[in-house]
Parts: sequence; structure tokens; C-alpha cells
Amino acid sequence: MRTFERISFDPRVMGGKPCIRGIRVTVGMVVGMVASGHSRETILSLYPYLEREDIDEALSYAAWRAEEIDVPLAHASK
Repeated sequence: MRTFERISFDPRVMGGKPCIRGIRVTVGMVVGMVASGHSRETILSLYPYLEREDIDEALSYAAWRAEEIDVPLAHASK
């Protein structure tokens, strides 16, 4: 498994979802903001406790997770 220095997992924080450095900001929230067209500068101004490297690692983690598991798709029956 690849290691991520800025991604943490704690069942007491955000229900165990992957978070940035143990704070209540999930990887999914950061990735969702980028996917919605928010710039890194906007995200950093809205969440001043984040660092540029946090955004980079959140995106890297999401890409790694997307490639980690191969799930066969069910065929639609007619």
C-alpha cells in the first residue's frame, strides 16, 4: 500500500473518513471542490488551515483509490 503523510484515518474524526492531517476536512470534500472547478487559491482562502500540499495529496490519494480496486460491472438484463 502506498503511504500518504497528510491523509489520516480516525474513527472519532468524521466517522473514519480519510481526512487531511487529522482535521475535520475530508479528502472527498477537497476533491469535490477541485472537481467543481474551485481553484487551489480559492480552497486555501476558504480553508486557511489547509496547505497547498494537502490539496495535492488529497488528489493523489483519490487517484490511487480509483485505481486500487477492480470491480466487475453487472450486465443489464433485457
